[in-house]
Amino acid sequence: MGGTPFITVEGPIGVGKTSLAKAISEHFKFNLLKEIVDENPFLGKFYENIEEWSFQTEMFFLCNRYKQLSDINTQYICKSQAVVADYHIFKNLIFAKRTLNHEEYKKYYQIYQILTEDMPRPNVIIYLSASLDTLLKRIKKRGREVEKNISPLYLEQLSLDYDRTMAIFEKEHPEIPVLRFNGDELDFVKNRQDLEYIFEKLASTLSAGSWTNTI
Repeated sequence: MGGTPFITVEGPIGVGKTSLAKAISEHFKFNLLKEIVDENPFLGKFYENIEEWSFQTEMFFLCNRYKQLSDINTQYICKSQAVVADYHIFKNLIFAKRTLNHEEYKKYYQIYQILTEDMPRPNVIIYLSASLDTLLKRIKKRGREVEKNISPLYLEQLSLDYDRTMAIFEKEHPEIPVLRFNGDELDFVKNRQDLEYIFEKLASTLSAGSWTNTI
């Protein structure tokens, strides 16, 4: 390979990003980067009143992900150690565009551009999708207190936002492999065969890869 694998697992809330990232980390012996969720002091209030708490919530996530990426870059990627993350930094814009008003989003986008300008970008993306029914069932099953007030409509809109974003991303970055998996058809948590299938697809992509970490 021409560079160090930096893999991200993306998709809407409840689709299984963290579970898959952990499994990949253990199987391939890659370093694991997990996004900070429960530590966000605004998240519970956000799900209760999106309009009131959206800017605080999104800024917290942005600043923490910036710090995480900075640490990952110096501790692993710069030392040619592979990383798998349960998020891609572009998710910040997906959520912010859905929840912030026009003026807030303009300010947010400017800050985002400054913070992420020199950050390493993933060179392989795994995109997980699932129906609203599947997402709601998985969210309920994991039982996070901060997620108990998630609106099904918000979740459905978010899934559509993800689909649109990924379609645009693939057109703008044809050099970056995007592996798509449907969570309605694959249950990699309960079915080992489904998980092995994902491992095989990823291994094939990595063996054929040639990239840098300055995308």
